[in-house]
Amino acid sequence: MPQDLQSPEIQAFAQGFPITLMHAGVTILILFLGAGLYMLLTPHREISLIRDGNSAAALSLGGVLLGLSIPLAVSLTASTSVVEIGIWGASTVIVQLLIFRLVDLILVGLPQRIQEGEVSAAALLVGAKLATALIIAAAVAG
Repeated sequence: MPQDLQSPEIQAFAQGFPITLMHAGVTILILFLGAGLYMLLTPHREISLIRDGNSAAALSLGGVLLGLSIPLAVSLTASTSVVEIGIWGASTVIVQLLIFRLVDLILVGLPQRIQEGEVSAAALLVGAKLATALIIAAAVAG
């Protein structure tokens, strides 16, 4: 039985799992910081709207989380160290937030329509955010 604990597979897992947790933790932290920054930049308060039952705000914020996480996931796969994850992760979040803001400006009136609970406006915004997320992710992947 003690020999099983010395198998190369178990040793590789024992060495790699803490690193995996650290890489995932750093990436999730960047996701939460990016989402928090996004919520500070938006003209409406999604969390309050969601607590009040606004489905459009929930859909919009869900799209933001997906839109930020797609490039972060690709950045995570392209990185080999925590520093690299931090650099790629932060840069993709910054680019995504700039593009999100640009989309909000181009699609005039959508934030107000989301605040009023219009799900169709939120769906369009989510589509635009996911489309840009996929493009940024592909750019990171090279």
